[in-house]
Amino acid sequence: MSNATLKELSVRLAAGDCSSVELTQDFTSKINNLGKELGCFITVDAERSLAQAKAADARRAAGDAGPLTGVPLAHKDIFCAEGWLTTCASRMLSNFVSPYDAHVVERCNAAGMVTLGKTNMDEFAMGSSNETSHFGPVRNPWNPETVPGGSSGGSAAAVAARLAPAATGTDTGGSIRQPAALTGICGLKPTYGLVSRYGMIAFASSLDQAGPMARSAEDLGLLLNVMAGHDPRDSTSLERPVEDYNRDLEKPLQGLRIGLPKEFFAEGLSADVRRTVEAAVAEYRKLGATVVDISLPNMGLSVPVYYVLAPAEASSNLSRFDGVRYGHRAAEYTDLLDMYKRTRAEGFGAEVKRRILIGTYVLSHGYYDAYYIRAQKLRRLIAQDFAAAFGQCDVIMGPTSPTTAFKLGEKSADPVQMYLSDIYTIAVNLAGLPGMSIPCGFDGGGLPVGLQIIGNYFDEARMLNVAHQYQLATDWHQKAPGGAQ
Repeated sequence: MSNATLKELSVRLAAGDCSSVELTQDFTSKINNLGKELGCFITVDAERSLAQAKAADARRAAGDAGPLTGVPLAHKDIFCAEGWLTTCASRMLSNFVSPYDAHVVERCNAAGMVTLGKTNMDEFAMGSSNETSHFGPVRNPWNPETVPGGSSGGSAAAVAARLAPAATGTDTGGSIRQPAALTGICGLKPTYGLVSRYGMIAFASSLDQAGPMARSAEDLGLLLNVMAGHDPRDSTSLERPVEDYNRDLEKPLQGLRIGLPKEFFAEGLSADVRRTVEAAVAEYRKLGATVVDISLPNMGLSVPVYYVLAPAEASSNLSRFDGVRYGHRAAEYTDLLDMYKRTRAEGFGAEVKRRILIGTYVLSHGYYDAYYIRAQKLRRLIAQDFAAAFGQCDVIMGPTSPTTAFKLGEKSADPVQMYLSDIYTIAVNLAGLPGMSIPCGFDGGGLPVGLQIIGNYFDEARMLNVAHQYQLATDWHQKAPGGAQ
Protein backbone atom coordinates (compact mmCIF):
# COMPACT_ATOMS: atom_id res chain seq x y z
CA MET A 1 0.00 0.00 0.00
CA SER A 2 2.88 2.37 0.67
CA ASN A 3 3.72 2.36 -3.05
CA ALA A 4 0.29 3.68 -4.05
CA THR A 5 -0.40 7.27 -5.08
CA LEU A 6 -2.82 9.60 -3.29
CA LYS A 7 -5.39 8.93 -6.01
CA GLU A 8 -5.02 5.17 -5.70
CA LEU A 9 -5.28 5.30 -1.91
CA SER A 10 -8.40 7.45 -2.18
CA VAL A 11 -10.01 4.87 -4.49
CA ARG A 12 -9.05 1.96 -2.24
CA LEU A 13 -10.41 3.64 0.86
CA ALA A 14 -13.67 4.51 -0.92
CA ALA A 15 -14.04 0.90 -2.09
CA GLY A 16 -13.33 -0.47 1.39
CA ASP A 17 -10.26 -2.36 0.22
CA CYS A 18 -8.31 -0.98 3.17
CA SER A 19 -8.83 1.23 6.20
CA SER A 20 -7.09 4.39 7.24
CA VAL A 21 -5.82 2.60 10.34
CA GLU A 22 -4.18 -0.06 8.17
CA LEU A 23 -2.60 2.58 5.94
CA THR A 24 -1.32 4.55 8.90
CA GLN A 25 0.16 1.48 10.58
CA ASP A 26 1.89 0.53 7.33
CA PHE A 27 3.49 3.95 6.88
CA THR A 28 4.46 4.43 10.54
CA SER A 29 6.17 1.03 10.48
CA LYS A 30 8.27 2.09 7.48
CA ILE A 31 9.04 5.46 9.10
CA ASN A 32 10.33 3.71 12.22
CA ASN A 33 12.74 1.71 10.07
CA LEU A 34 13.97 3.55 6.97
CA GLY A 35 12.97 6.99 8.25
CA LYS A 36 15.67 6.99 10.92
CA GLU A 37 18.38 6.08 8.40
CA LEU A 38 17.41 8.93 6.09
CA GLY A 39 16.69 11.49 8.83
CA CYS A 40 13.40 12.47 7.18
CA PHE A 41 11.37 13.11 10.33
CA ILE A 42 11.93 15.26 13.38
CA THR A 43 8.78 14.19 15.23
CA VAL A 44 6.48 11.18 14.91
CA ASP A 45 3.61 10.28 17.21
CA ALA A 46 2.06 6.97 16.18
CA GLU A 47 -0.63 7.15 18.86
CA ARG A 48 -1.83 10.57 17.69
CA SER A 49 -1.69 9.47 14.03
CA LEU A 50 -3.73 6.33 14.74
CA ALA A 51 -6.34 8.38 16.59
CA GLN A 52 -6.75 10.53 13.49
CA ALA A 53 -6.97 7.40 11.34
CA LYS A 54 -9.72 5.91 13.52
CA ALA A 55 -11.65 9.17 13.29
CA ALA A 56 -11.26 9.13 9.50
CA ASP A 57 -12.56 5.56 9.29
CA ALA A 58 -15.54 6.60 11.41
CA ARG A 59 -16.23 9.48 9.01
CA ARG A 60 -16.19 7.09 6.05
CA ALA A 61 -18.53 4.69 7.85
CA ALA A 62 -20.92 7.59 8.49
CA GLY A 63 -20.83 8.67 4.83
CA ASP A 64 -19.07 11.93 5.67
CA ALA A 65 -15.88 11.44 3.68
CA GLY A 66 -14.11 13.60 1.13
CA PRO A 67 -11.67 12.39 -1.53
CA LEU A 68 -8.68 12.40 0.84
CA THR A 69 -10.35 11.38 4.10
CA GLY A 70 -8.15 8.80 5.80
CA VAL A 71 -5.16 9.35 3.50
CA PRO A 72 -1.90 9.92 5.42
CA LEU A 73 0.59 12.74 4.74
CA ALA A 74 3.58 14.38 6.41
CA HIS A 75 3.96 18.07 7.28
CA LYS A 76 7.15 20.07 6.99
CA ASP A 77 8.16 21.15 10.49
CA ILE A 78 7.68 24.80 9.58
CA PHE A 79 3.90 24.42 9.95
CA CYS A 80 2.41 24.85 13.42
CA ALA A 81 0.29 21.87 14.42
CA GLU A 82 -1.64 21.86 17.68
CA GLY A 83 -0.07 19.55 20.24
CA TRP A 84 2.88 18.72 17.98
CA LEU A 85 6.48 19.75 18.54
CA THR A 86 7.11 22.46 15.92
CA THR A 87 10.82 23.20 15.72
CA CYS A 88 11.64 24.68 12.30
CA ALA A 89 14.68 22.37 12.63
CA SER A 90 16.27 24.87 15.03
CA ARG A 91 17.57 24.66 18.56
CA MET A 92 15.71 27.92 19.08
CA LEU A 93 12.35 26.10 18.88
CA SER A 94 13.46 22.61 19.94
CA ASN A 95 11.03 22.65 22.90
CA PHE A 96 8.11 24.52 21.27
CA VAL A 97 4.78 22.66 21.18
CA SER A 98 2.33 24.60 19.05
CA PRO A 99 -0.97 25.63 20.68
CA TYR A 100 -2.74 26.00 17.31
CA ASP A 101 -2.86 24.72 13.73
CA ALA A 102 -1.48 26.48 10.68
CA HIS A 103 -4.06 27.14 7.94
CA VAL A 104 -2.58 24.34 5.82
CA VAL A 105 -2.70 21.83 8.68
CA GLU A 106 -6.21 22.99 9.56
CA ARG A 107 -7.39 22.38 5.99
CA CYS A 108 -5.79 18.94 5.81
CA ASN A 109 -7.35 17.98 9.16
CA ALA A 110 -10.76 19.21 7.98
CA ALA A 111 -10.40 17.01 4.89
CA GLY A 112 -9.83 14.04 7.21
CA MET A 113 -6.18 13.47 6.32
CA VAL A 114 -3.88 11.77 8.83
CA THR A 115 -0.65 13.43 9.98
CA LEU A 116 2.21 10.92 9.99
CA GLY A 117 4.71 13.33 11.53
CA LYS A 118 6.75 16.50 11.09
CA THR A 119 9.56 16.37 8.55
CA ASN A 120 13.13 17.58 8.78
CA MET A 121 14.21 20.73 6.96
CA ASP A 122 16.93 23.33 6.71
CA GLU A 123 16.87 25.52 9.83
CA PHE A 124 14.15 28.16 9.44
CA ALA A 125 13.98 27.07 5.77
CA MET A 126 17.40 28.58 5.06
CA GLY A 127 19.34 26.23 2.83
CA SER A 128 19.44 24.27 -0.41
CA SER A 129 20.63 20.90 0.85
CA ASN A 130 18.91 20.11 4.18
CA GLU A 131 22.26 20.14 5.96
CA THR A 132 21.59 23.13 8.24
CA SER A 133 19.06 21.34 10.46
CA HIS A 134 19.82 21.29 14.20
CA PHE A 135 18.71 17.63 14.12
CA GLY A 136 21.18 16.55 11.46
CA PRO A 137 21.05 16.26 7.68
CA VAL A 138 18.50 14.42 5.58
CA ARG A 139 19.87 11.83 3.16
CA ASN A 140 18.68 11.30 -0.40
CA PRO A 141 17.06 7.85 -0.73
CA TRP A 142 18.53 7.46 -4.25
CA ASN A 143 22.04 7.69 -2.76
CA PRO A 144 22.39 8.26 1.00
CA GLU A 145 25.76 9.94 0.45
CA THR A 146 24.03 12.79 -1.39
CA VAL A 147 21.72 15.59 -0.30
CA PRO A 148 17.96 15.59 -0.96
CA GLY A 149 17.91 19.35 -1.62
CA GLY A 150 16.36 21.93 0.64
CA SER A 151 14.79 23.37 2.50
CA SER A 152 11.91 20.88 2.18
CA GLY A 153 14.35 17.97 1.97
CA GLY A 154 12.69 15.90 4.69
CA SER A 155 9.31 16.05 2.94
CA ALA A 156 10.89 15.26 -0.44
CA ALA A 157 12.92 12.31 0.86
CA ALA A 158 9.92 10.92 2.75
CA VAL A 159 7.77 10.90 -0.39
CA ALA A 160 10.59 9.52 -2.57
CA ALA A 161 11.31 6.71 -0.06
CA ARG A 162 7.58 5.88 0.13
CA LEU A 163 7.43 6.81 3.81
CA ALA A 164 4.47 9.08 3.00
CA PRO A 165 2.27 9.30 -0.09
CA ALA A 166 2.45 13.11 0.01
CA ALA A 167 3.80 15.94 2.12
CA THR A 168 3.58 19.67 2.56
CA GLY A 169 6.51 21.93 1.81
CA THR A 170 7.36 25.61 1.53
CA ASP A 171 9.10 27.43 -1.29
CA THR A 172 10.90 30.75 -0.70
CA GLY A 173 13.48 30.49 -3.48
CA GLY A 174 12.94 26.97 -4.80
CA SER A 175 12.58 24.95 -1.62
CA ILE A 176 9.78 22.74 -2.95
CA ARG A 177 10.92 22.43 -6.56
CA GLN A 178 14.65 21.88 -6.04
CA PRO A 179 14.33 19.00 -3.51
CA ALA A 180 11.54 17.51 -5.65
CA ALA A 181 13.96 17.48 -8.58
CA LEU A 182 16.84 15.99 -6.59
CA THR A 183 14.69 13.16 -5.15
CA GLY A 184 12.63 12.31 -8.24
CA ILE A 185 9.20 13.43 -7.05
CA CYS A 186 6.72 16.16 -8.02
CA GLY A 187 6.48 19.50 -6.22
CA LEU A 188 4.37 22.60 -6.83
CA LYS A 189 4.90 26.16 -5.66
CA PRO A 190 1.55 27.95 -6.17
CA THR A 191 1.00 31.58 -7.12
CA TYR A 192 1.96 33.81 -4.17
CA GLY A 193 -1.09 34.26 -1.94
CA LEU A 194 -3.00 31.22 -3.17
CA VAL A 195 -2.22 29.23 0.00
CA SER A 196 -2.37 31.01 3.35
CA ARG A 197 0.83 31.55 5.31
CA TYR A 198 -1.02 31.66 8.65
CA GLY A 199 0.80 29.42 11.12
CA MET A 200 3.72 28.91 8.76
CA ILE A 201 6.81 30.16 10.59
CA ALA A 202 8.07 33.06 8.50
CA PHE A 203 11.42 33.30 6.75
CA ALA A 204 10.84 35.93 4.02
CA SER A 205 7.21 36.98 4.04
CA SER A 206 6.99 38.38 0.51
CA LEU A 207 8.49 35.17 -0.94
CA ASP A 208 7.33 32.26 1.26
CA GLN A 209 4.63 30.06 -0.20
CA ALA A 210 3.29 26.67 0.92
CA GLY A 211 2.66 23.91 -1.59
CA PRO A 212 2.18 20.16 -2.10
CA MET A 213 4.79 17.47 -2.72
CA ALA A 214 3.71 14.08 -4.09
CA ARG A 215 4.46 11.41 -6.68
CA SER A 216 2.32 12.63 -9.59
CA ALA A 217 0.80 15.79 -11.02
CA GLU A 218 -2.66 14.39 -10.31
CA ASP A 219 -1.74 13.97 -6.64
CA LEU A 220 -0.45 17.54 -6.47
CA GLY A 221 -3.80 18.78 -7.73
CA LEU A 222 -5.71 16.70 -5.19
CA LEU A 223 -3.66 18.13 -2.34
CA LEU A 224 -3.75 21.69 -3.70
CA ASN A 225 -7.55 21.44 -3.77
CA VAL A 226 -7.36 20.98 0.01
CA MET A 227 -4.61 23.51 0.77
CA ALA A 228 -5.72 26.49 -1.32
CA GLY A 229 -8.35 28.99 -0.25
CA HIS A 230 -8.80 32.44 1.22
CA ASP A 231 -7.85 32.97 4.85
CA PRO A 232 -8.71 36.32 6.47
CA ARG A 233 -5.99 35.74 9.10
CA ASP A 234 -3.32 36.22 6.41
CA SER A 235 -3.28 39.69 4.84
CA THR A 236 -1.53 38.31 1.74
CA SER A 237 -4.10 35.55 1.20
CA LEU A 238 -6.01 36.13 -2.04
CA GLU A 239 -9.79 35.99 -2.16
CA ARG A 240 -10.58 33.94 -5.26
CA PRO A 241 -13.33 31.52 -6.33
CA VAL A 242 -12.79 27.89 -5.34
CA GLU A 243 -11.18 25.86 -8.14
CA ASP A 244 -10.73 22.21 -8.98
CA TYR A 245 -7.08 22.22 -9.99
CA ASN A 246 -7.43 18.82 -11.67
CA ARG A 247 -10.26 19.90 -13.94
CA ASP A 248 -8.11 20.11 -17.09
CA LEU A 249 -5.89 17.05 -16.60
CA GLU A 250 -7.19 15.19 -19.66
CA LYS A 251 -6.96 18.07 -22.14
CA PRO A 252 -4.64 17.32 -25.09
CA LEU A 253 -1.55 19.48 -25.51
CA GLN A 254 -2.08 20.21 -29.20
CA GLY A 255 -1.13 23.86 -29.79
CA LEU A 256 0.55 24.37 -26.41
CA ARG A 257 3.38 26.93 -26.71
CA ILE A 258 6.42 26.09 -24.59
CA GLY A 259 8.92 28.87 -23.94
CA LEU A 260 12.57 27.87 -23.54
CA PRO A 261 14.61 30.71 -22.00
CA LYS A 262 18.15 30.82 -23.38
CA GLU A 263 19.33 31.78 -19.89
CA PHE A 264 18.24 28.36 -18.57
CA PHE A 265 20.63 26.55 -20.93
CA ALA A 266 23.76 28.66 -20.52
CA GLU A 267 27.04 28.01 -18.75
CA GLY A 268 26.74 26.17 -15.43
CA LEU A 269 24.16 23.60 -16.54
CA SER A 270 25.48 20.05 -16.32
CA ALA A 271 25.55 18.06 -19.56
CA ASP A 272 23.42 15.26 -18.07
CA VAL A 273 20.71 17.65 -16.94
CA ARG A 274 20.69 19.44 -20.30
CA ARG A 275 20.40 16.18 -22.22
CA THR A 276 17.56 14.90 -20.03
CA VAL A 277 15.57 18.15 -20.13
CA GLU A 278 15.96 18.41 -23.89
CA ALA A 279 14.64 14.85 -24.21
CA ALA A 280 11.60 15.85 -22.14
CA VAL A 281 10.97 18.84 -24.43
CA ALA A 282 11.21 16.51 -27.43
CA GLU A 283 8.51 14.34 -25.82
CA TYR A 284 6.29 17.39 -25.51
CA ARG A 285 6.74 18.04 -29.22
CA LYS A 286 5.43 14.52 -29.86
CA LEU A 287 2.40 15.39 -27.71
CA GLY A 288 1.57 18.31 -29.99
CA ALA A 289 3.32 21.23 -28.32
CA THR A 290 5.40 23.80 -30.14
CA VAL A 291 8.60 25.34 -28.80
CA VAL A 292 9.38 29.07 -28.71
CA ASP A 293 12.81 30.49 -27.91
CA ILE A 294 12.47 33.26 -25.34
CA SER A 295 14.70 35.37 -23.12
CA LEU A 296 14.55 36.42 -19.48
CA PRO A 297 17.33 39.03 -19.64
CA ASN A 298 17.35 39.92 -15.95
CA MET A 299 17.27 36.34 -14.63
CA GLY A 300 20.99 36.47 -13.90
CA LEU A 301 20.26 39.14 -11.29
CA SER A 302 17.79 36.96 -9.40
CA VAL A 303 20.34 35.36 -7.05
CA PRO A 304 21.91 38.65 -5.84
CA VAL A 305 18.46 40.28 -5.62
CA TYR A 306 17.13 37.35 -3.58
CA TYR A 307 20.10 37.38 -1.22
CA VAL A 308 19.43 41.01 -0.41
CA LEU A 309 15.65 40.82 0.00
CA ALA A 310 15.27 37.42 1.68
CA PRO A 311 17.86 38.06 4.44
CA ALA A 312 16.38 41.52 5.02
CA GLU A 313 12.97 40.01 5.67
CA ALA A 314 14.52 37.18 7.70
CA SER A 315 16.32 39.70 9.91
CA SER A 316 12.98 41.28 10.73
CA ASN A 317 10.98 38.07 11.09
CA LEU A 318 13.50 36.28 13.31
CA SER A 319 13.80 39.19 15.75
CA ARG A 320 10.85 37.68 17.66
CA PHE A 321 12.99 34.74 18.81
CA ASP A 322 14.55 36.29 21.89
CA GLY A 323 14.03 33.76 24.67
CA VAL A 324 11.35 35.81 26.42
CA ARG A 325 8.04 34.24 25.46
CA TYR A 326 8.77 30.80 24.02
CA GLY A 327 11.54 28.63 22.65
CA HIS A 328 15.13 28.32 23.80
CA ARG A 329 16.52 30.59 26.53
CA ALA A 330 20.14 30.71 27.64
CA ALA A 331 20.67 29.10 31.03
CA GLU A 332 23.08 31.75 32.29
CA TYR A 333 23.05 35.52 31.72
CA THR A 334 23.67 38.73 33.64
CA ASP A 335 20.86 41.01 32.46
CA LEU A 336 18.12 41.25 29.82
CA LEU A 337 20.42 42.32 26.99
CA ASP A 338 22.88 39.55 27.83
CA MET A 339 20.00 37.07 27.83
CA TYR A 340 19.00 38.21 24.32
CA LYS A 341 22.57 37.88 23.05
CA ARG A 342 23.30 34.50 24.58
CA THR A 343 19.92 33.04 23.62
CA ARG A 344 20.25 34.03 19.97
CA ALA A 345 23.90 32.99 19.82
CA GLU A 346 23.03 29.54 21.19
CA GLY A 347 19.68 29.11 19.45
CA PHE A 348 20.54 29.94 15.84
CA GLY A 349 22.82 27.94 13.56
CA ALA A 350 25.57 29.35 11.35
CA GLU A 351 23.51 29.81 8.16
CA VAL A 352 20.68 31.56 10.00
CA LYS A 353 23.16 33.89 11.71
CA ARG A 354 24.80 34.65 8.35
CA ARG A 355 21.48 35.67 6.81
CA ILE A 356 20.41 37.73 9.82
CA LEU A 357 23.71 39.65 9.65
CA ILE A 358 23.36 40.24 5.90
CA GLY A 359 19.74 41.33 6.30
CA THR A 360 20.48 43.69 9.16
CA TYR A 361 23.34 45.21 7.16
CA VAL A 362 21.29 45.92 4.00
CA LEU A 363 18.50 47.47 6.09
CA SER A 364 20.85 49.69 8.10
CA HIS A 365 21.12 53.45 7.69
CA GLY A 366 23.26 54.34 4.70
CA TYR A 367 22.81 50.99 2.96
CA TYR A 368 19.01 50.73 2.70
CA ASP A 369 18.82 52.76 -0.53
CA ALA A 370 21.98 51.28 -2.02
CA TYR A 371 20.95 47.64 -1.53
CA TYR A 372 17.37 47.02 -0.42
CA ILE A 373 15.61 49.65 -2.56
CA ARG A 374 17.73 48.82 -5.60
CA ALA A 375 16.97 45.11 -5.18
CA GLN A 376 13.24 45.89 -5.09
CA LYS A 377 13.53 47.78 -8.37
CA LEU A 378 15.35 44.87 -9.98
CA ARG A 379 12.69 42.51 -8.66
CA ARG A 380 10.13 44.47 -10.66
CA LEU A 381 12.25 44.13 -13.82
CA ILE A 382 12.46 40.36 -13.33
CA ALA A 383 8.65 40.17 -13.05
CA GLN A 384 8.31 42.28 -16.20
CA ASP A 385 10.56 39.86 -18.09
CA PHE A 386 8.16 37.03 -17.27
CA ALA A 387 5.15 39.12 -18.30
CA ALA A 388 6.76 39.76 -21.69
CA ALA A 389 7.65 36.08 -22.08
CA PHE A 390 4.08 34.95 -21.44
CA GLY A 391 3.04 37.11 -24.38
CA GLN A 392 4.91 34.58 -26.53
CA CYS A 393 4.20 31.27 -24.78
CA ASP A 394 1.76 29.46 -22.50
CA VAL A 395 4.27 27.84 -20.13
CA ILE A 396 8.01 28.13 -19.60
CA MET A 397 10.20 25.06 -19.25
CA GLY A 398 13.76 24.31 -18.29
CA PRO A 399 15.86 22.52 -15.69
CA THR A 400 14.86 22.83 -12.04
CA SER A 401 18.44 22.57 -10.78
CA PRO A 402 21.74 22.99 -12.64
CA THR A 403 22.98 19.63 -11.33
CA THR A 404 21.61 16.47 -9.81
CA ALA A 405 22.05 15.76 -6.10
CA PHE A 406 25.53 16.59 -4.82
CA LYS A 407 27.48 14.92 -2.03
CA LEU A 408 26.79 15.72 1.61
CA GLY A 409 29.24 18.41 2.72
CA GLU A 410 30.36 19.18 -0.84
CA LYS A 411 29.17 22.80 -0.83
CA SER A 412 28.94 23.49 2.91
CA ALA A 413 32.15 25.55 2.98
CA ASP A 414 31.14 27.68 -0.03
CA PRO A 415 27.84 29.52 0.56
CA VAL A 416 27.87 31.11 -2.91
CA GLN A 417 28.04 27.73 -4.66
CA MET A 418 25.22 26.53 -2.42
CA TYR A 419 23.12 29.58 -3.29
CA LEU A 420 23.64 28.96 -7.02
CA SER A 421 21.80 25.64 -6.65
CA ASP A 422 18.61 27.73 -6.84
CA ILE A 423 19.60 29.80 -9.87
CA TYR A 424 16.67 28.54 -11.99
CA THR A 425 14.02 28.71 -9.28
CA ILE A 426 14.53 32.00 -7.44
CA ALA A 427 13.18 34.29 -10.17
CA VAL A 428 9.78 32.56 -9.94
CA ASN A 429 9.47 33.53 -6.27
CA LEU A 430 10.60 37.09 -6.92
CA ALA A 431 7.82 37.41 -9.51
CA GLY A 432 5.22 35.57 -7.37
CA LEU A 433 4.52 33.09 -10.19
CA PRO A 434 3.55 29.41 -9.87
CA GLY A 435 6.21 26.82 -10.69
CA MET A 436 6.57 23.07 -10.41
CA SER A 437 9.11 20.30 -10.87
CA ILE A 438 8.43 16.83 -12.24
CA PRO A 439 10.84 13.92 -12.81
CA CYS A 440 12.07 13.61 -16.40
CA GLY A 441 14.92 11.10 -16.24
CA PHE A 442 18.27 10.32 -14.63
CA ASP A 443 21.90 11.34 -14.95
CA GLY A 444 24.73 8.94 -15.70
CA GLY A 445 25.00 8.05 -12.02
CA GLY A 446 21.33 7.11 -11.65
CA LEU A 447 20.25 10.29 -9.84
CA PRO A 448 16.94 11.98 -10.75
CA VAL A 449 16.64 15.06 -12.98
CA GLY A 450 13.76 17.51 -12.59
CA LEU A 451 11.92 19.41 -15.33
CA GLN A 452 10.67 22.82 -14.21
CA ILE A 453 7.34 24.09 -15.53
CA ILE A 454 6.50 27.76 -14.89
CA GLY A 455 3.03 29.17 -15.48
CA ASN A 456 1.42 32.57 -15.52
CA TYR A 457 -0.39 33.82 -12.42
CA PHE A 458 -3.16 31.45 -11.25
CA ASP A 459 -2.39 29.02 -14.07
CA GLU A 460 -1.92 25.99 -11.80
CA ALA A 461 -4.63 23.96 -13.58
CA ARG A 462 -2.89 24.37 -16.94
CA MET A 463 0.51 23.47 -15.42
CA LEU A 464 -0.94 20.32 -13.88
CA ASN A 465 -2.49 19.40 -17.23
CA VAL A 466 0.89 19.88 -18.96
CA ALA A 467 2.63 17.71 -16.33
CA HIS A 468 -0.09 15.04 -16.29
CA GLN A 469 -0.07 14.53 -20.05
CA TYR A 470 3.69 14.04 -19.94
CA GLN A 471 3.27 11.52 -17.13
CA LEU A 472 0.70 9.58 -19.16
CA ALA A 473 3.33 9.24 -21.91
CA THR A 474 6.31 8.48 -19.64
CA ASP A 475 6.95 6.63 -16.39
CA TRP A 476 9.77 8.64 -14.77
CA HIS A 477 7.47 9.63 -11.90
CA GLN A 478 6.82 5.97 -11.10
CA LYS A 479 10.47 5.15 -10.49
CA ALA A 480 11.47 4.51 -6.88
CA PRO A 481 14.86 4.33 -5.18
CA GLY A 482 16.14 0.89 -4.15
CA GLY A 483 14.43 -0.42 -1.05
CA ALA A 484 11.41 1.87 -1.42
CA GLN A 485 9.32 -0.33 -3.70
